Amino acid sequence: MAGKVKWVTDIEKSVLINNFEKRGWVQVTENEDWNFYWMSVQTIRNVFSVETGYRLSDDQIVNHFPNHYELTRKDLMVKNIKRYRKELEKDGSPLAEKDENGKYLYLDFVPVTYMLPADYNLFVEEFRKSPSSTWIMKPCGKAQGKGIFLINKLSQIKKWSRDSKTSTFVSQSTKEAYVISLYISNPLLIGGRKFDLRLYVLVSTYRPLRCYMYKLGFCRFCTVKYTPSTSELDNMFVHLTNVAIQKHGEDYNHIHGGKWTVSNLRLYLESTRGKEVTSKLFDEIHWIIVQSLKAVAPVMNNDKHCFECYGYDIIIDDKLKPWLIEVNASPSLTSSTANDRILKYNLINDTLNIAVPNGEIPDCKWNKSPPKEVLGNYEILSTAQASFHPSVSETDPLHPRILVLGMTLRQKHALGQEPAECSLQQTGPLGPFWGGAESTDDRGSAGRTHLTTSGGRRKLCVRDTESWVTPQLCHGLGLS
Repeated sequence: MAGKVKWVTDIEKSVLINNFEKRGWVQVTENEDWNFYWMSVQTIRNVFSVETGYRLSDDQIVNHFPNHYELTRKDLMVKNIKRYRKELEKDGSPLAEKDENGKYLYLDFVPVTYMLPADYNLFVEEFRKSPSSTWIMKPCGKAQGKGIFLINKLSQIKKWSRDSKTSTFVSQSTKEAYVISLYISNPLLIGGRKFDLRLYVLVSTYRPLRCYMYKLGFCRFCTVKYTPSTSELDNMFVHLTNVAIQKHGEDYNHIHGGKWTVSNLRLYLESTRGKEVTSKLFDEIHWIIVQSLKAVAPVMNNDKHCFECYGYDIIIDDKLKPWLIEVNASPSLTSSTANDRILKYNLINDTLNIAVPNGEIPDCKWNKSPPKEVLGNYEILSTAQASFHPSVSETDPLHPRILVLGMTLRQKHALGQEPAECSLQQTGPLGPFWGGAESTDDRGSAGRTHLTTSGGRRKLCVRDTESWVTPQLCHGLGLS
């Protein structure tokens, strides 16, 4: 008979402990044999440290990946996304398409960001292009709004540098390294107030990438009405949505905590902007999340003992464009309201149901593909559908289900074989795939992408790359 799961945590939160006790798990100390350890990021650093770490056994799992900071440190997140863009561009991926001004059409989802002090000269050059713009400075390794301030003059950067512990910019190796990002000065406002979205995303493995979006996220509102006026740059109650900041404001409401459910936001947007644009917005948010995970997947230590529940912070601008602001490795489990407590209790419950199947002693060798009935309020984020931006219509030859074929061929996968025999009756979004007539659909820009059907085969040309698409591939990608 299987024993009970032995758990440890160094985060004393009722939403955690109540979930462990509900399952009949047994609490032990970290010095005893344990199966499940919900730990802080400081502890995970020690567990996987070369000097102080130790080998985990197959019946032990933890709630962080060893180098989660590749995604959750502000500077490293931006660095990895920039590298991801360049790699896609180098591979000739249509995802990395740019407009005439050199701006990414589909990968422009993080504000322009520089690291200080390393990128100071690049920042100054960018600042002088738009001297009236506002920028936001954040310490790389802090959370809850600590150490954040806004600037709109270069002299303010120099003053910050002088006020630092050293006479010059702080060393990159210290904890006080900063990122400076172009401030989203046109946020979508509701009731005149700025807000952001806190969304929870669970990753069970990075290779292959398996990720889940929690449907019960929420919006966090500022307590003071928004104004872009430079006279209010120092008023964090106007600009920062963090509850740790807002709860000290005079107008903070302890009943609702300045929070609104994502479902309420969706209803509001559907009634004011329409269902179609609202659905597109949320598709884009899901797409951004998957792209950010794909950006860090190659450098993430995909340890089999690990899973992670991230807190994504998204801001929507007044054009309904979502922006990824940052990702938190330890999203707050403190409950500021009764509804907050219920949400976070259910979040942990659903997370445990996926990470620890059936509440039994874990086996980290399992395939990490739980049945749909245990997902609760999580929904699977499709990594396949993230091959192209949601703005591309399914009937467009640039749609991901078609375009992915050309992309994988550019990467020299075995997709370029002559098609096998098949029925001539297969159809898809663009009509019959296999016929004797020759036709060309040339809706791609500047002739870089076109689709040709000839002799029972469909040929995709992406930036001078041609590949024959077999019936089996179409069927496998849901095209038939």
